[in-house]
Amino acid sequence: MKYLVTLALTTLLFILPLTANATEQQLLQRLDAFLYGASINDAEIHNDFWHSDLIYTSSAGTRFGKAELMQGVRETGPVEESAVSTWYGAEDVNIRIFDNVALLTFKLVGKTDELTEYYLNSGTFVRENGKWQAINWHATKAAD
Repeated sequence: MKYLVTLALTTLLFILPLTANATEQQLLQRLDAFLYGASINDAEIHNDFWHSDLIYTSSAGTRFGKAELMQGVRETGPVEESAVSTWYGAEDVNIRIFDNVALLTFKLVGKTDELTEYYLNSGTFVRENGKWQAINWHATKAAD
């Protein structure tokens, strides 16, 4: 019996980090796919990434929801890869998972042919029906 309890505890200690790691990988993949989609202004990727109850605080100091964000994406329209002016990526990604809520912080990197800009971004994600979506987002231009 003692052996079975020890085996069960050892198995749990091994599986729990793997589960957290798998969730982190899911979130990293969502972020990477989103940043590509943001670079080409893909409305479908935006729509899938943002939760319907989104609160977005922009680096310009404005706050709005998903409807306003999607309106801007649709008005601008998609951009062909060959015509992208700014490619977005992430550095220094930190993920903290709390059941069905995850916090992501990262340095957003926006690269043009002439310039690289950095923003400090924070996102709160919720998992509903097995899908992670950003429900709160904050972007701040990084200090020089």
